[in-house]
Amino acid sequence: MIYYLTTILVYGGVDAIACLGLSQQFGVAGVTNFGFIIFQAAGAYTAGVLSLPNQSANGGFQSYVGGLGLPWPIPWIGAAIVGGLLALPFASLVGKRLRGDFAAIGLLVTAVMFNLLVTNYRPFLNGAAGLSLVPSPLGGVVDPLSGGYQFGYGIVAIVLAALVYLFLRRVTNSPYGRTLRAMRDNDVVADSLGKNLRSLRTSMLVLGGAIAGLSGGVLVGFINLWDPQAWGYAETIVLFAAVIIGGLGNHSGAVLGAILVPLGFEEASRYIPSIGPAGLIPALQWVAIGLLIVLFLWFRPQGILPERRRKLATAGVPAGPVVLPGAGAADELPDVPTLPPPPVVARHPGASAARGEIVLEAHDLARIFEGVRAVDGVTIAIQRGRLTGLIGPNGAGKSTTLAMLAGTLLPSEGRILYAGEDITGLPAYLRARKGLVRTFQLASEFKKLTVIENLVSAVPGQQGDSFRGAVLGKRYWGAQERQNVERAEHMLERFGLSAHADRYAGDLSGGQRRLVELMRSLMAEPQVLLLDEPMAGVHPRLARQIGHQLLALCAEGMTIVMVEHELSIMDEFCDPVIVMAEGRVLAEGTMAELRGRSEVVEAYLVG
Repeated sequence: MIYYLTTILVYGGVDAIACLGLSQQFGVAGVTNFGFIIFQAAGAYTAGVLSLPNQSANGGFQSYVGGLGLPWPIPWIGAAIVGGLLALPFASLVGKRLRGDFAAIGLLVTAVMFNLLVTNYRPFLNGAAGLSLVPSPLGGVVDPLSGGYQFGYGIVAIVLAALVYLFLRRVTNSPYGRTLRAMRDNDVVADSLGKNLRSLRTSMLVLGGAIAGLSGGVLVGFINLWDPQAWGYAETIVLFAAVIIGGLGNHSGAVLGAILVPLGFEEASRYIPSIGPAGLIPALQWVAIGLLIVLFLWFRPQGILPERRRKLATAGVPAGPVVLPGAGAADELPDVPTLPPPPVVARHPGASAARGEIVLEAHDLARIFEGVRAVDGVTIAIQRGRLTGLIGPNGAGKSTTLAMLAGTLLPSEGRILYAGEDITGLPAYLRARKGLVRTFQLASEFKKLTVIENLVSAVPGQQGDSFRGAVLGKRYWGAQERQNVERAEHMLERFGLSAHADRYAGDLSGGQRRLVELMRSLMAEPQVLLLDEPMAGVHPRLARQIGHQLLALCAEGMTIVMVEHELSIMDEFCDPVIVMAEGRVLAEGTMAELRGRSEVVEAYLVG
């Protein structure tokens, strides 16, 4: 009985460690790593060859790379290091397309190829024979077959799982963890706010790989062998099932899933009587796992233990009036005719320069999609401290031009200069760090972050918004976090959304989500703000209030470029206004001037 309980403890600890690593990658950061099991296998092999004697031992009946005979815990540490290092070529392999389906398929194919290579080519890692007679940790000091040793091994596995859980909880609950969750929800928007997606994903692959490698090292020391066929890609599906069923984004759910799926199914199958042809019960087990995944994704995608809502708002800021943008919301609007400019927006160096200075310009800008020139030779110059409008019929290329200015899309032709610097090839996150920030045509909030988390996530230079800062803990970044939360609370108060601070942003109305996106962009401390239809879905009266606030921000030194279809907004607030049609600049001037030009009237202003 003691040996059975010990086996349960060890496998439970190993499965929990592995599921925690996958939960951090997939549930928190949104990296779909279908090659996860390869990291566990690599860690197991590393621990084996670090603890085995040289190849001439035991009659030299097996070959392997290494054979150093190192004492415990060095093999386990080596397993974690190799698991993490193995992630680097994986990240380089997928490169900039390390997202969504591309990542999932690329990592899955790599895992399958790696498994076939190891299994079928004997000179490489001894082929299908694998490793045997792997020494148990401290086997020369304590009898590995004794009940006390076996039970102690199980306790160590559980303790390691608890330590991994606490470490990942520390990372996830930091500003860095918030950035990972923002990337998971909407990576394009996170990129536009200055988040280095490639660095974030690579770090999560490395961290998850190290944790997977550690779990493999613990397992191989207990079973004393390494069989490459036992680490097939299908095992990754079992771990994914555990994370999905337990609860995406919740590390407690990952531990629960580890207990229910890989451990629970394996043990439950032992008590099913043998029926039908050989292999029927294992096959039915896979069918059951597949059905569970489908059922949970369909009926309860959040899992048994959903991701915990994180509340940042304090009780010190009054709720203020609640603005409900949209039809029928006029009675809910405050009586104040304009929203006061938020003092929380910090100025970048050079923002005090004289109005009229050219801060952003494009020369012969073009973007070609499959032979179609969506933008064709656009040349514009944006003056500092002005609210510049950009109008044109649908398909004129306005949003595409805005995306190229922000770096979300790279131009096919032409140059972009920002504050005199050529930024044509600069990625979006580096442009955002220089103060060039954008919003999007469709509401692009981080749906599973609360409203106040959305705002705080945009603040640049946060101490806890790095892996190192997250590891150092709340004592390192807590004071600055409180200041950022206070800034966000005052921003919410001025926009009338304080009552919604701790709601998920994805649960708000369309107009409210627009306001969240606008506030978040202001929290990013922009020098130049590119707004793509910010008034869409917003009550007309509130839209005018926002327009006045934008003018006030321009008076403080901010530069704003706004794409908008509502001409009354352009009439009242924008000077100059640029008209685009068929991917080209048609005219530029005040709205009064533009209405007097026949080509503009024919292209856009008729009606």
